[in-house]
Amino acid sequence: MIINRFKKTCLIATVVLALSSCDNVLEEYNPSGLTAETAFTTPAGFETLVNAAYSYQRWWYGKEEGYNIAETGTDIWTSGSGEVYRDLTQYLNLQSSNAALTNEWRELYAAINLCNGGINRIDKAGLAPNVKLIREGELRFLRAFYYWHIVETWGDVHFTTQETNGIVADANRTPIETFYKQIFEDLKIAVANLPVSQAQYGRATKGAAQAFLARMYLTRGMNKEALEMADAVIKSNTYRLEAKFADLWNMSNQRNKEVIYAVDYSTNLLVNDLASASNPYGHNRGSNNGHLLFLMKYDDRPGMIRDIANGRPFNRYMPTQFLLNLYSENDARYEGSFMETWFANSTTRPSGMALGDTAVVCTRREINDAFEKTRKYQVYDNSKIYNPNGTVKDNLRYPTLSKFMDPTRPSLNEAQSARDVFVIRLAEVYLIAAEAQMKLGDTKSAADYVNVLRTRAAKTGKVAAMQVLPANITLDFLLDERARELAGEQLRWFDLKRTGKLIERIKAYAPDNAVNLQSHHVLRPIPQTQLDAVTNKAEFKQNAGYQ
Repeated sequence: MIINRFKKTCLIATVVLALSSCDNVLEEYNPSGLTAETAFTTPAGFETLVNAAYSYQRWWYGKEEGYNIAETGTDIWTSGSGEVYRDLTQYLNLQSSNAALTNEWRELYAAINLCNGGINRIDKAGLAPNVKLIREGELRFLRAFYYWHIVETWGDVHFTTQETNGIVADANRTPIETFYKQIFEDLKIAVANLPVSQAQYGRATKGAAQAFLARMYLTRGMNKEALEMADAVIKSNTYRLEAKFADLWNMSNQRNKEVIYAVDYSTNLLVNDLASASNPYGHNRGSNNGHLLFLMKYDDRPGMIRDIANGRPFNRYMPTQFLLNLYSENDARYEGSFMETWFANSTTRPSGMALGDTAVVCTRREINDAFEKTRKYQVYDNSKIYNPNGTVKDNLRYPTLSKFMDPTRPSLNEAQSARDVFVIRLAEVYLIAAEAQMKLGDTKSAADYVNVLRTRAAKTGKVAAMQVLPANITLDFLLDERARELAGEQLRWFDLKRTGKLIERIKAYAPDNAVNLQSHHVLRPIPQTQLDAVTNKAEFKQNAGYQ
């Protein structure tokens, strides 16, 4: 468990280029007495620095900001009634004032600065040679990881490999190719340096670096390299698919062999990232919040009250009709991903409804009206949730993504969850290999990779029905398959963008998100705080299409 924060060393004071030095931040808040000198020049201090470099992931993974930027605003999710960032999900007047983007820009560049300082000063840290290789590999993995989020979200923005000390008030515009040149260089070093396993769960490993490098190769159209790297992970025998898709999401099974890289959250919620007097640079909600965001509003329905098992419904996001219809009746991933039935848990219930009886059903299917009238429970079927054209009719009741629910939370209103966030699963690596094979012209091998996942996903007796043929393999089919497998896992926006399908598929399959959609939405607006802070405003301008 990596929990040290290093007190936001090299914290971005206002925005990325108005940076305080490491020394200033440590003087401001540093009860441990750690200084920049001891951090960079002693083994113990450097270990704290590396741990801190991991912590910035928690601002994205498992957080509402990260879900809105990476998962919503796509073909598979639209706004629930409780949506906060409708400008990201439905592109409604998305501008530079968006708080989620502002927060992530600040945290990602703070992370980059810390990684830069660590990589450039590691020779003076006094680490044993074998430890030095591993720690440099971790920092390079993380720098590549953070820069990928930056360049894909905002494009050709500020780039540096140097640690920032003091105040820097100008910013550069750097070609996307430069970002990726550094990403590939860092990841190749990470692959060479990192061990197959680490004593501390959540640290980067050789497999994590290889899997992420495969994702990067695919992103840049380097399909041969993507296939080779994906195969290296698959054939390493270090990882294996869970036998049942649904078992991936059991709280007692988080550290399973399918997970290649995860952002870990402690079961001791006090040592996660919630902002407090002892952690003033933490997140205002802390820990994993994914369990809150996808839940429909069940706790005001007859026979129902809020409880720990059903979760605290923030009602932020709901599936598009398109997403729900992607799963065939033979595919167990639907039941492994979505919840359709709620059982009476209230002492106050409709007449004839016993405790534990069905109280609410929200289903993708169409239920016969005459049958509905014979039921004591409430039914929200396809035609009650969606209009015939796929627009949303009821954004309060809908099938709920259950992947991130956490019945182990200590209380029904607890916003923090100890659930780890799976950043890279072996299933994604199979899909990377399949897409690379398709683009290399080998649809038979692509189908073979896909069928490994579809065999796992098949309901009992339905394996044959779930198999696909080479003729089925197209880019759109693979994007559909990625939705079936990876829905909710903070990848969708990036997948649609890298394949050039973001605008097309939102217009085709998410009509509520398409109303305000424009071609420039393939990039996000640079935060206004950044634009206000730089002095070279003529050179460092807002991304096209935004004010």
